[in-house]
Amino acid sequence: MEIDPKQLNPSQAYDLMTAVIVPRPIAFVSTISPEGLPNAAPFSFFNGISTDPPLVAVAIARRGKEKKGTLRNIEETGEFVVNVVDEALAEGMNRAAGNVPPDTNKFEIAKLTPKPSVRIKPPRIGEAPVSLECRLVQVVSLPETSDGLVIGRVVYIHLLDTLWNNGSLDPTRLRAIGRLGLSNYCRIRETFTLGKP
Repeated sequence: MEIDPKQLNPSQAYDLMTAVIVPRPIAFVSTISPEGLPNAAPFSFFNGISTDPPLVAVAIARRGKEKKGTLRNIEETGEFVVNVVDEALAEGMNRAAGNVPPDTNKFEIAKLTPKPSVRIKPPRIGEAPVSLECRLVQVVSLPETSDGLVIGRVVYIHLLDTLWNNGSLDPTRLRAIGRLGLSNYCRIRETFTLGKP
C-alpha cells in the first residue's frame, strides 16, 4: 500500500501520523496565565532535543484558528513545566485533555495537585514522577501550518527518590506511558539492552 499525504484530509493525516510515530512520550504541560489561573494539558508531539543546554520541544496545534491556552500562557509568561505521565497519572492526564472553556482550572477538573515550582511561577503537577521546570527559548512557527513548536530550557528538575538507581534514573521504575494512535497508549514495563558497537 502507498499513500500520498496530499490525498489525506487533516483528520486522516493526523490519525496516520500518530499511528506510525509510536510510542510518543507525553508532555503533560502545566502553565499559569498572567492573571494567575493554572492550566494543565497533555501533548504527545514532544521530545528532548539537547543536553547542553538541556532543551525540550513541544509541538502545540491550534484549536481551529485559536491558540490553545497552553501556548498563550507560555508566550505571555515565558515559563512552563513538562510533567512526565506514568501509569498512575494516566486518568488525570486524560481528564485534562478535554475541551473546556479557556477560564477553566484544569487542575480542578483533572483532580491534580498543584505544587510550587522552584525557579518559575507555573505550578508542577504533584502526582507526576518527574517534572521539568522550563523557561521559553523560542516559539517556532511551523511552515504550512499555524501550529507552534515551543522550545524550552530545563532550569530545574524534580523526580521521585524511588526512581533513582545506581546513579541514574531507572526507566522500569518510572513506569511512563507512551501515546499510540487513536485512543491507545502503551506501558513501559519490559526493556532490553543493546551494547554500543
